[in-house]
Parts: sequence; C-alpha cells; structure tokens
Amino acid sequence: MLEAGPELDAFRQSPYPALANGKVRYVGQAIAACVAPTRAQAEDLAEQVGVDCSELPAVVDAVQAMAPDSARLFDTWPDNAFIIRTIGAGDQEAMKQAPVRLRRQFRMNRQATVSLETRGCVAYWDQRLDELLVYLSTQGGHVMRLGLAQALGLPENQIRVIAPDVGGGFGGKNRLLPEEIAVCAIALKRNHPVRWIEDRREHLLASVHCRDHHYDLTISAERDGTIIGIEGDVHIDAGAYALWPTGSFMEASMAAGNLPGPYRVRGLNVNTWTVATNKAPMGPYRGVARPGACFAIERLVDELALHLGMEPYDLRKLNLVSRAEMPYTTVSGMKLDTGDYHDALDTAARMIDRPAIRKQQRERRPGELRIGVGFAIYTEQSGHGVVEWSKRKSRVVPGYEAANVRMLPDGSVNVHVGTQNHGQGHETSFAQIAAHELGIDPALVKIRYGDTATTPFGFGTFASRSIVFAGGAVATTSRKLAQKIKAIGAHLLQADPSSVEIRDGHVVAGSASVPFRDIARAANIRQELLPVGMEPTLEASGTYEPGDSAGVFSYGTHAVVVSVDEDSGVVKILDYAVAEDCGTMINPMIVDGQVQGGIAQGIGTGLFEEIPFNADGQPLATTFADYIMPCATEVPTVRIAHSVTPALVTEYGVKGVGEGGAIAPPAALANAVADAFRDCKASFNETPLTPRRVWEAAQRARREAGALT
Repeated sequence: MLEAGPELDAFRQSPYPALANGKVRYVGQAIAACVAPTRAQAEDLAEQVGVDCSELPAVVDAVQAMAPDSARLFDTWPDNAFIIRTIGAGDQEAMKQAPVRLRRQFRMNRQATVSLETRGCVAYWDQRLDELLVYLSTQGGHVMRLGLAQALGLPENQIRVIAPDVGGGFGGKNRLLPEEIAVCAIALKRNHPVRWIEDRREHLLASVHCRDHHYDLTISAERDGTIIGIEGDVHIDAGAYALWPTGSFMEASMAAGNLPGPYRVRGLNVNTWTVATNKAPMGPYRGVARPGACFAIERLVDELALHLGMEPYDLRKLNLVSRAEMPYTTVSGMKLDTGDYHDALDTAARMIDRPAIRKQQRERRPGELRIGVGFAIYTEQSGHGVVEWSKRKSRVVPGYEAANVRMLPDGSVNVHVGTQNHGQGHETSFAQIAAHELGIDPALVKIRYGDTATTPFGFGTFASRSIVFAGGAVATTSRKLAQKIKAIGAHLLQADPSSVEIRDGHVVAGSASVPFRDIARAANIRQELLPVGMEPTLEASGTYEPGDSAGVFSYGTHAVVVSVDEDSGVVKILDYAVAEDCGTMINPMIVDGQVQGGIAQGIGTGLFEEIPFNADGQPLATTFADYIMPCATEVPTVRIAHSVTPALVTEYGVKGVGEGGAIAPPAALANAVADAFRDCKASFNETPLTPRRVWEAAQRARREAGALT
C-alpha cells in the first residue's frame, strides 16, 4: 500500500490497498481478483465469489461528514477530514465592515472523467530481459513506474512501462490505481501475460471521480460595485482514499487560491476541508479545482451585480486587473504575469453582440423562450515547476522535462520526450519546434514517447505543462544539436564556425553550403571527416525549466447565449464565443482544438454530467442510460478570437492551453440562465443545470417574489 498526498504532518494518510483489506469503503472497491483465459470466464468466476460483509453507516455528504456525530471512514481519525486549512490574506477588517455583504452557496456535483478509451493494463515478466513489462493506458509512464516499483518492491530498472496510443486521459489516467497494481502483482506469480481492460460501468462506478465541490461564500463590496473580499467555507468531497502520488489535497488549496480570479480582491479568508466519504476516490480532471472556483467567483460577480442593479459586464470591467498593473499578484499570492483581461472581455462581448441580446430580451413577448447572456473569465496556471510544487509539499515535484534529439545518418531526426501524448498533438507541435531550431522540414522529424526504456525521465502530460516544459526542452536541446551541426558544417566547408548559419537544411557560408545529410553522414558513419577531437554522432540531451517556476497564466473570456423553456427548464445554447490568450501559439489549429474540446467537457459539467448517490452510498448513474453526456447536437461550433501576449519566462513566450476551455463553461452557462430569469431574480448555483433544477429554481424565485401562490 502506497502513502499518497502531500508530505505534510497535517495530512492524514489513508493507505489504499489493491484489494480491500478488512473494510470496503465505497461501492465498486475491488475486493478480489479472478483470473481466467477470457474475460467472460473471469466474470463467471467473479459471480461465484461470496463476500461476508456487515453493513456500516454511509457517509455521502462532505459538509455533513464533518458533523461531530458523523460516522468515521477511518477509526483512528478524529473526524473525516484528510486535511483542514485556512487561506487568509489581505484586508480582513475591510471585509467585515463592508457596506455590501452577499452570501451564496454553490455546488458542483460529482462526475467521472469519461475518456473515450477506458483504463487498461497488460503485464508479464519478460524472462529474457528479467523485467516486468507493463502496457498501461497512462498520462505519465515514468511516474507510474516509480509507484509500481514502490508497491511491488522491485527496483525501477526491472519495470518497463509502455503507454501506446492513449485514447484520452484528462487527468484520470495520471494516478496509480489499485487494479493496475493488482494486475502487475498477479503477473509476477503467473508465467503468462495478465490483462485487465476496464469496461464502462466499472469506469463510472469506481474509476477516478472528480469535481464535487461545495462553497458557502460571502462577497463584500462597496456600494459602487468595487469588490473588497471573499470569505467563507469550501468543502471538497475527496472520496474514500487519496490516490498516489498527490491525493486530492491540491483540489481545496487550488479552489481557494483561485477564488479571486482576475479581479482586484483586497481580502480573502477561506476555510477549506478535504473530506473523506464513502465514494470512489477523487482525482484530477481537466481544470483541477478551477472550474469550481471559477463557477463560484463568476456567479458571485453576477449575483452582486443583480443585487446592486448593475450590468454584470460593467461590474467585471470595474474590478478586472488592468494590463498596466501586470504583473499582478492576487491576494492569494498568484502572479498573473502578462495579458489584457479587459480586451478579452470586450472582444467576447462584441462577438456575441451584447446590445442586440439586450434588445431581444426587452422585446420578448409572453410565451416566448427566455434568452440570456452569460460571461465567465478564467485564469489557467501552467508551467509551474519547483517553486509551486515544493510549496505544495508534493510527493513528486515535476519541476522539469527532458528531451533527446538525434540526427540519423540520412539527416532525419528522432526526438524522444518524457511527456505523453493522449490527444494534444505533440507529434505536430514538438516536430515544429525541433524543425524551427534545426532549420529543416517538420516532415523529417519524428517524436517518440511512451516507453520508459527509450525516453528520458519525465513527469508526463497534465496541468497544461507539456508545451512549456517538453516544448522548452525540445527547443533548447535542438539548439544544442544545431551548434554541433554548424561546427561540422563549417569544418566541411573550411569556413570559420562563427561565419556559418543554418538555412533550409544546409549549413551555409557565403555562397557555399553543405546539406545536413552530408553532415549527418560524417558524424555517424564517416568519422574521419570530423574535426580533430570531436566526438562522433549527432545527438544532444537536455532538460528545461521555465525562468520563473511559479508558473505563467493563460486566460480568456467565455460568452454564451442561451434560450430557456421556462415550462420545461430545458436550456439550449444559441451562441458561444471565446476570446483567449495563451501566449505565442506554436500551432493555432491545435489551440482551437484544445479550446473546442475543453468547452465540450465544460458543457458536460454545466448541463449534463452527474453521479448522484443515495443515502446508503450507492451511485445512481453507472451506465450511459443514467450518466448523461453532451453529444454532437449539444455542443456548438465555438467562435474563437486569439490575442497573443507572450510569457516573459518561457521559450517563445508560450503558455499552456489544455485546461482553459473546460474551466469557464459551467459559470458562463449558469450566468446566462440566471440572466434569462433576471426579472424574477432566480439563482442557478448548482451544476449540472438539469431541466428539473432550472425549473425548480425559477419556480422558487417566483414564489419568493410573490408571483406564485
């Protein structure tokens, strides 16, 4: 059993056995492994397994779980909290004395990660190489090898992890889970490969769950709308166990730390609870805590605007950090490095034609669908390295990435990286970077990843980090190789090395040139042509960490227009526009794809996806008949506008873009639905915004306003 979570004395450990030992803490926890030649036969064996269990009280609500009389998941704990922390900074007295104080509660319900390909593991002992060979659907093979070695008691050089094409991950495949340990342990005892492929019901029932935040917050402000501070409580439902390596600890700290968003918030005082419940463990999912934080702050801004009789757009303009204030350190200590948040808001508002929507609302006749417009502004931290991760006391500090760049005798290039592509287009963007630095056609560059035996150690792909870290490593290492190419080329041209340059696959000196294929041939197979004392081969290795390892920030504004049928509560998206800035774009088409894909998942969070539980801890959505996801007809074609404000501390000024698309949609959609019911001041503060929730919130607001009897 592996200890997981931060290396903090205050964090309570919950060792997660590969198979339940003594107590089963959630529905779906593995209790036995059945091995047979086929899956069907193994399932028949599983049907014969009997389990003698005594029923215990279930803990299913994170807030109620902290009550003194709540049942305990772990007998040695004084309560059900993995960790309790308070994040307080800034002007506390001003918040208490503020003329406007508005309290609201928000809930983001539990989801599954639902990647296209479920988890899978195949393992066997390779007698020839004397190692355990593990094929694993993972976002980071090197880190998973580290965890497997610790769990199995093997040296790392006796474990090889291969991640083939991975059909999506979104964070859920960035943790070591019990089934994977069990498969490997069984493989050590059998003289044949052992395979486990997760089916969809297993995924929904017991794989990595996510979101499940509860906020009870008060926003304080001046009467003119100037925000003073945010205070209150944040409960994170972390499920029954902390997943290796980092657990769910960062969910609460990131939620609280991101609450100020891009606004000039002077004070912050937030109590956070990371709570154990009888549910599948929480893991990272695209955005990690920031969708919840964005939902809370952006809904608070709209609720404050409604309370003050202001236009939400104007209230945002009043409080947004300006370009002239960059770099700006928020009250929670996050440094917004570069950007123009006002421009992003203005651009998104123009794209959806806000005045036209207001005119349409004024002219709406009784019986027609309600129309609403909503905005949400997100910040997306990426490229955070040693400073940020060590501050969090992370068990694994992903502070760098490595690359190996090798030119073969014919002048083609192989680049090996430690990150893992599972839909981000690394083969394209990394090849572009290497080709740019080497002055060759990207078609000559092949990107290799996903095998711990052949790639440099790396931490994998997550947290929008790959283009910053691995892209930076490819850039700096390619430049290192280019210097050797120039030196050999100058020798072959009998020119001064300082006078040559690389151009279109050649080393050029004046009117003379030598192609890379001749240089590569000399370096690899005709060493007598090299300068005296120069080592043969054309190969370079290196690591990269950004200049400021606290991270950089992408950002953007999402604007959405919806129609709402007040009789049924059905929400339909009419228009969706995004104005984003992720710094320098290596490949704009990949950026657009990341934004569009993230929004599809954000729409799932905002309108459709939820795993409810009954009082006994039974999940009530374990098939696609009950777990509803957005399909093609529910996901609009998003119009995207790009600004480019380069980062100051990364290669080329790049910033991450992987998570931003998923952060803002729930808030933008809830604000749009609330805007549609602005006349009766209905609040929509829980995701997903199902037809029932929308209808009930509207009815409740009308009753409170005296419109219904």
